[in-house]
Amino acid sequence: MGKLTIGCFSSLIGSMTLDFAVKLAEAARKKGHDVDIWLSGNGTMLSKKGQRSFKDYSSLEKTITELVADGANVTACEACAEARGIHKEDLISGFRVKSADMYLASCFSADRVLHIGGE
Repeated sequence: MGKLTIGCFSSLIGSMTLDFAVKLAEAARKKGHDVDIWLSGNGTMLSKKGQRSFKDYSSLEKTITELVADGANVTACEACAEARGIHKEDLISGFRVKSADMYLASCFSADRVLHIGGE
């Protein structure tokens, strides 16, 4: 199987880019592909553990935690996370915080790369 790198450049609340990226990653993992997800901008908020779930409001913590447990690599942009006050102790277990060179390396080694969002 191949490797898929997904760069998620999520905008403000109401954007479905994170939902789409996570569902795509989930489908790729189920087919046996390796998956790297890069969270940038407001997408880094997905990496924060313990967020409250509301009815009719997207909450991806359970799904993304299962993806990580299944072998997906999820990395938040270091500068974006820092700007939003997210520190290593705030991360969902298995998430990483790295600089953009990690994302570029993942893109270079991937069979397919998708950049999602970035309006």
